[in-house]
Amino acid sequence: MKLTKEQTQEIKDQQLQVNKTKRVTAPELEKILYEAIPILDHGFIRVVDYMGDDSSVVQAARVSYGKGTKKVSTDSGLIKYLMRHWHSTPFEMCEIKYHVKLPIFIARQWIRHRTANVNEYSARYSILDKEFYLPEPEHLAAQSQINRQGRGDVLKGDQAKKVLDLLKNDAEQTYKNYEEMLNERYDGTVIEEGKSGLARELARMNLTLNTYTQWYWKTDLLNLMNFLRLRADRHAQYEIRAYADAMLDTVKKWVPITYEAFMDYRVGGTEVSSKGKTVIQKMISGEKISIEESGLSKREWNELMNAFGLREKIVE
Repeated sequence: MKLTKEQTQEIKDQQLQVNKTKRVTAPELEKILYEAIPILDHGFIRVVDYMGDDSSVVQAARVSYGKGTKKVSTDSGLIKYLMRHWHSTPFEMCEIKYHVKLPIFIARQWIRHRTANVNEYSARYSILDKEFYLPEPEHLAAQSQINRQGRGDVLKGDQAKKVLDLLKNDAEQTYKNYEEMLNERYDGTVIEEGKSGLARELARMNLTLNTYTQWYWKTDLLNLMNFLRLRADRHAQYEIRAYADAMLDTVKKWVPITYEAFMDYRVGGTEVSSKGKTVIQKMISGEKISIEESGLSKREWNELMNAFGLREKIVE
């Protein structure tokens, strides 16, 4: 990830600001406020603003004022209770705003989470940067044979090189055509004096989806956790997972008690149906139960057995 001198100076200027406030702050998050955290080859995330902390969740739940004399352990117990019983409204009282630079194809996947305020870089008004996402060789994988939206084995040798060359050449050629249609280079210089360029809102349609875009993305803590539960999961696409993992670390710095409860009950926990619960209860009591007797489908049975580490009971 490369930042321009202007971007680097802007971040330094922002980090040098010191403002007095009576509002709660998160000391660990303050340390990385405005900092560009590199993601992929040219991307990043930055926390640019936030409101509230763990105490805000607790206050909303108790409908009280101030921290009072409550101990952290008591606050922790309440937050765990809220998480465990899906009492979600108190988590909506905290908000966070990110500045994100990401490939367009990841932005289109990301935007499906319709629970945030988004303001994206305008390619109608400005020229997009000449930056493209090119996967590292270890992430250049074939299509999975068992999952239509997953990856299989990593491509090797000449095939991998050819794919990378195609991705790079296509991106560079389409960007060159983009500049030619605009009659303007990415640095603002004119290509041919006296010639009119195509409107930016039309020229952009030619760009490849690995071109980088940027946006400001603001959401509340509840919807952020819902986003991270899906996108930081090992089944999520690697590229969006890279962003989610970095954001997960910012949540840890922002609301450490909520983060711990989230990792315990949402990320590390398992949802079980009533039929699945009966199966596990019978197994615990020493009773034998087959997939036919359980009322579960083969897929449900295997997911249940895998979740509880009972791999020897998985049905092929």
